[in-house]
Order: sequence, then C-alpha cells, then structure tokens
Amino acid sequence: MAADNLPSEFDVIILGTGLTESVIAAACSRVGQRVLHLDRRSYYAGNWASFTFNSLLLWIEEYKAQQETPSTNSVQECSDQIENGEEVVFLSSVDSSISNLEVFSYVSEESADDEQPMAPVMYSLLTAVEEINGCNTEAQHMDFNACTEGDIDPQNLQGKEQTSQSHEPCQLKENQKDQQPITSPEKVEVKKKITYSTLLKEGRRFNIDLVSKLLYSRGLLVDLLIKSNVSRYTEFKNVGCILTCHNGKVEQVPCSRADVFGSKQLTVVEKRMLMKFLTFCLEFEQHQEELQDCTEMSFLEFLKCKKLTENLQYFILHSIAMVSQDAPVNNGLKATQHFLRCLGRYGNTPFLFPLYGVGEIPQCFCRMCAVFGGIYCLRHSVQCLVVDKETGKCKAVIDSHGQRLGCNYFVVEDSYIRDDQRIQRTYKQISRAVVITDRSISHSESDQQISLVTVPPLEPSSPAIRMVELSSSSMTCMPGTYLVHLTCLSSGSAHEDLAPVVSRLFHVPSICTEESVQGSEENEKPVILWVMYFNMRDTSGLDSSSYNLPSNVHVCSGPDDSLDSDFSINLAESVFHQLVPDEEFCPPAPNPEDIIYDCDQGEGANFENDSHKEGVVIEGEDVPQENKQQTSSSETTASIGQEMNKYDTQSPSQVNNP
Repeated sequence: MAADNLPSEFDVIILGTGLTESVIAAACSRVGQRVLHLDRRSYYAGNWASFTFNSLLLWIEEYKAQQETPSTNSVQECSDQIENGEEVVFLSSVDSSISNLEVFSYVSEESADDEQPMAPVMYSLLTAVEEINGCNTEAQHMDFNACTEGDIDPQNLQGKEQTSQSHEPCQLKENQKDQQPITSPEKVEVKKKITYSTLLKEGRRFNIDLVSKLLYSRGLLVDLLIKSNVSRYTEFKNVGCILTCHNGKVEQVPCSRADVFGSKQLTVVEKRMLMKFLTFCLEFEQHQEELQDCTEMSFLEFLKCKKLTENLQYFILHSIAMVSQDAPVNNGLKATQHFLRCLGRYGNTPFLFPLYGVGEIPQCFCRMCAVFGGIYCLRHSVQCLVVDKETGKCKAVIDSHGQRLGCNYFVVEDSYIRDDQRIQRTYKQISRAVVITDRSISHSESDQQISLVTVPPLEPSSPAIRMVELSSSSMTCMPGTYLVHLTCLSSGSAHEDLAPVVSRLFHVPSICTEESVQGSEENEKPVILWVMYFNMRDTSGLDSSSYNLPSNVHVCSGPDDSLDSDFSINLAESVFHQLVPDEEFCPPAPNPEDIIYDCDQGEGANFENDSHKEGVVIEGEDVPQENKQQTSSSETTASIGQEMNKYDTQSPSQVNNP
C-alpha cells in the first residue's frame, strides 16, 4: 500500500519488526486490533535479522553510511500537522545500537578462473555489488543436494513426542552421501578451494544472524509457537551436540542418561555422582532441608559442598546450568532443572535451531499479523509523536512521508529512542563475532550437526563466551563451510573480547594468500575464511520508568545476551496486556482448511487467500521467503507442530499443519 493510501486511524502503531514487536503485532491483530507495523529498514526483524552473505556486505556499507549521516529533525517539517494544545516529540533517525563493526577476510580474492587477484584482508563493496549482479541468476538455480530427499511430512509428526532413547544423534544416513564428500579407500575427493569469489557466488546459501539464539524445547517461545499455531510457518533442527573447552581440548558434555553412561571423560564413580546430582536437581524443591544451610552460597560453592569432582563442577556450571560462578544457588538449580526438563522432547539435547536462521521467527509472527489484517510498510518510519499537552498522551504520529496517523497506543523499538529521552542511560553491550570456517571444531562422526560450545573465561574478570556452530544442514551456510557465532557480555570492543578466543579455537591465517590457507589444511584447527566483529546494545535492563515518554508509548528492548528468547516473550506479553488487558495473549489461529467464508456465490473460500484479498497489505512483497529451499531429512529436522495435540484442546484433524 502506498504511503498516501494508509488509513488515518489505528488502534496500535508499532515501529520496528524485531521479535518482541512482531509478537505484539501478531497478538494484537489476532484479537481484532487495527495494527500498522512499520520499519525504516528494507528488511524484516531489525537486529534479529538474517542475511545472505551478499546482503550482509551491503548491510555493512549501509550501516557505515548511516553512521556518517547526521540526524536531522525539523519542527518546520511537522508544523503543518500540529494543532493547538499539541506538542511534538521527535524520534531518532539513526540506529546507534550497533558499534565497533570490523570485518576481515582470509580467503584469496581471485576469481574462480584464476584471474588477477584483488585487494586482500578487507572486503570490497565494489566486488560484492559486481558479484551480486552477475551471480543472482546462477544462485537461483543452485542445486541443494542436501535437501532434495526425505522431506518432512508434518502430518506424520502429529502427537509423537520423541525421546532421547528413540531419537538418534543428529547425523545423516540416507542423505549423507549427498551432503559432503566422503573419504573412502575406493574414492577420495579433493576438497574444493574456497575463494572470496566462491563465497559471493554461493552467497544465497548463507543466512547469517545478527543475534545468536537457540530455543529451549520447553521454553516460552516454543510454547508460544505451539499455542498460537505460528509453528506452521517454519521448521527446526535439533542441536545435536553440547561441547565445552576443557583442559585445552574441546570435549562433549554428558547431559542425558545415555551420554553420561557412554562418556569416556568420566570415571564410573563420577557417572554415579553426576546422575545422583542431576536427579536431585530435577526435584530440588522437595528437598529444602538439604538447602537450608546453602542459601547464602554461590552455585559453585554448592557444587563443592556436594563433593563433586572438578570435572563434574566444570560441566554442570558452564555447560548445563550455564550460569556464572557467583550465581545464587537457587538460580543455578533452576537453570539445571530447566535444562534437564527440556531433554528428550525433540532429541538428545534441550535445544532447537530454526532452519534458515533466527531471523525466521519474527517473520513468522509478522505473517500471522498480516493474515489477521495487520498492515506492513518497510522503508517507512515515524518521524515524531504528537502529544496532547493536557493528557500527556500520544494521540498520533507523523510518519516519514509527512502523513498524520492517529493511534491509541504506540509501541517502539529502543533503537528509535533518542539519548535525551532516556532517564537511565546505562545499559549493557553484547560482543558478537560471526565466523565462516572450512570445517567443524568437533571431531564427531557426523558433519551435519549443530553444536553448542561453552568457552569459560580466559581471565577471572573476563566474561564467559557462548559459541554456536552451524553446519550446512541448518540452511545457514554453503556445503563445505561452517557458520560459527560467538557471543558474550562486553568488557571492551567485540574484537578485543572475542579475537583471543577465535585465535585459540581456530587457525587464523597471517596473510591472505593461497599458500597460507592451503598450508593450514594439515592443521587440526578449523581455518577461518571470513570473520565479522561488532557490539550490540542490550537495553533489557531498562523498564518503562527509564524513558521520558508519554504513558501510552511502550518501548521494547532489542536482543539480550541470554541464550534463549524468554525475556523478549515475557516483555511482549506484558506490553500486550497493557494494551488490551481483557484479551487472551496469542490465542490459537484457526487452520486454513477449517475456515469457510460466506462468499457472494455461497461457496467456501480459502482462509489465507481471502485474508490477502480483504486488506492484508505488505509493501513490496510478503514476508521474505525467497531463500527457502526444501528442508533436510526427517531424521535431522524437528517440527514443533507435533506437540499441538498435547497443548491444544482441538481434535487431531484440526491441528495438522497446512
């Protein structure tokens, strides 16, 4: 819908398409609210977004250009829309939530035909644009051999809860021969050389997240996806391996019963001690007498009091509870209990990862909002708020096209708020690194699994680092490469925080030459091909009292530093209940095949098709799905839809995914 054709009145106007804002939009639209969802960016999900490799290079250039553009807001631009008794509150026109961005390339920049080499180390935008224009056609016809067989059938998964005993570790069987070259006595395939030109040509196979998150299988986000029926829009892969860096080596963490008894890192005595402690954690509320003298202890001190060995203390603290050493006992026990309760629901670990990246989740909720009548406009922002002087509430907004739009409530992402509108200006920063490597950090038999790796602090004052390694089966990188995300709380710039860990776990070529990269093939460590460092603002510690804004303006923080998305879901529900306190939060959406409309001809109409005919408008195109390819085999992909029989009161015929 063109900007000048927008309706003039809405119940809720939402600025920003991050996870929290998208959930609020879907929840409000679902209960009949008139929702206008805007974003000044040209893509969905904001700082939760996922980019192809080529798009990420352009995003980097746009980010740098934006930082150089001064913020310009003029009262004169809005004066024609202001009436007596009103005042204007301007929003920020520049996103300052990302900082200290640095990019390094360690692959040869020569073309596939060994033409003249290009400048090393830092990427060239000119090269990226030329390659994008020349390779888009080829990218559209790429052959995803890894995904053409064994496609999942959601109807076969309804009501079948998998357990760790019946779900094998994440490895391919029937399709493994198509996924990666197999070295055997009969046939040895030489690994293809990866150049910068290769990364650009295969760029559409990458889906690189700005934020690294996993889903606990019994977490708030999974429960919301099931309850709201939004799970029909995406699929997930179980995290197959939990690793940790211990004694200078990468070791697997025994967390399930099968892992504990099959572990070679633990002695028989340690296995019994670990099983006894984990059993205690599952029911620790029933053993308060054992905790009476431990309430003032840290979780690490509590583990020592339980006479657990150093090995067990290390595994529990860093890879199961995943809390700091000085965390309270109760927090550590609850985290351990939550971890254990999530085991076995979809696989051998508690975690799921959305195929094609974390950026898929906000888009799923945007799609739900659009189905129920929400209006979407990208490259469209709010310039200022119109505040009634008498009531002190926001009564309208003026968008970037100069149109005045009335609203009852306004929801805005924190990055749109000016610094002078924050009463509390202290907030955390997250350090992020995105690394493309040539092989996995683990030595698992399967080369198509997702791994969660915990790296304890290198120094007592340094933060712990969380690492998620994604294979090509997650649809986030091209075959023959791995995408690695590193995240920690910032103590300095992202490069200062994470570069020492990157150089410790991976081989970093000293110069960008063919000899340096090929000469490292014999190195046991994975070779870094490309890496990006940046800091991201974390305002999850701020609340409504931290902003000098009207009472009907609700600010949503961006991604926080935690592994899951529970904070964002809790915040979305809290804001929703302030907007419409008497309505249910994200009730189940009807299935398309179960809905019949009374058309003029008296015939039934398809739900989703009719919803788009009745005013579901998205500027440009629908929620982007252009990167979708067929999903991986049913042995490695989990569908949340199978849980709907347990959580909904509908009959099995009503819960099949469309």
